[in-house]
Amino acid sequence: MRIACVGGGPAGLYSSVLMKLRDPGHDICVYERNSADTAPGWGVTFSEDLLRELRRSDPESARQIREAVICWQEQVLEIRGARDVLRGGEVYNISRARLLEILTTRARDLGVRIEHGKEVGAPADLADADLIVAADGINSRMRQAERFNTTETTGRNKHIWIGSDKLFTEFGYLFAPSDKGWLWAYAYAFNDKNSTFIVECTPETWAGLGFGGMSTDEALPILERIFAAYLDGHRLVGTLGGGGKARWANFRTISNEQWHSGKVVLAGDSARTANFTIGMGTTLAIGDAIALAESLDGSAGLDAALTRYGKTRQAEIARVLAEARFSERWFENIDQYVDLKPRQMGELLWARRSPLMASLPPRVGYALHHAKGRLASLGELRARVRPAEPVQNAG
Repeated sequence: MRIACVGGGPAGLYSSVLMKLRDPGHDICVYERNSADTAPGWGVTFSEDLLRELRRSDPESARQIREAVICWQEQVLEIRGARDVLRGGEVYNISRARLLEILTTRARDLGVRIEHGKEVGAPADLADADLIVAADGINSRMRQAERFNTTETTGRNKHIWIGSDKLFTEFGYLFAPSDKGWLWAYAYAFNDKNSTFIVECTPETWAGLGFGGMSTDEALPILERIFAAYLDGHRLVGTLGGGGKARWANFRTISNEQWHSGKVVLAGDSARTANFTIGMGTTLAIGDAIALAESLDGSAGLDAALTRYGKTRQAEIARVLAEARFSERWFENIDQYVDLKPRQMGELLWARRSPLMASLPPRVGYALHHAKGRLASLGELRARVRPAEPVQNAG
């Protein structure tokens, strides 16, 4: 089978790896619009669950990814000089450039052809392909050329995805005041030199600070002053891979009723997006690649296999996408939470994916969540403590 993977991100590259592993006879080519030395983005995150799936699907690339990651155990909320440690659990960070380097090398070693600097705009450009994996991102031209019944909504808040030369060894939700309102950053190291530093704020704060009329280079010194208490003299960096500049944006939620049309199938952000506040973009993209490769196994025809992939994958990720919407909404309503005590705010931050929490006033939500946590702890304690067995008389 001739297979074209359009997009050299995690979804496109890992799809090519898995399909080549399953059938070395496949003729597979990955087309990436950016040059080989360009890898937009900073660090990406994923959990132990994804690492387990990577080991199951391709132990060789999983080993290399595991050796390249940074692992952190805690998430912290910092606001008004106070610090609240949220629940822990192993989460992994890796430079997006390093992840793509590993997957690119693995694909080439298996015999996949990769063409960088190649723009593919429509299925007609790949007429010889039997299957086209459209993994060309949120602005997918392949998706726009076909009919997938696409829906798009735009989030309210503004964010900018930048970096820092300070190493944040914990995942930090860092809140900083300004005279126009609160800003907050999601900060975490992804190698031994740099950290991701995503800044978000309401549109009112963004406009009040004048960011709409500034270049990225003009905005960075202002952000450094606002977040000075967290940066300790370190710098923020707005230059992406290949020399491009980070830009303020509103998050766009993409969904598609169908995930394939003819021989074109969607994967990664082309298929759907999940708000960055839950950190699941790479996990979902890799999951798409695994599900697609598994659906193509067997004797079913191509159309049936692609239909199965779309329906199965949409059902698998429905809960995650719902949680992403609730998380996005929580941060859009940040003014309801910043006046709470840090511990209260931290509890609600942790519970922000819950539909119940989204429908309750903050203090009511905190009381309910706190009570639920105490009941769970009591239940665990009771399960561990067993009443002593009565002593039987020897006679």
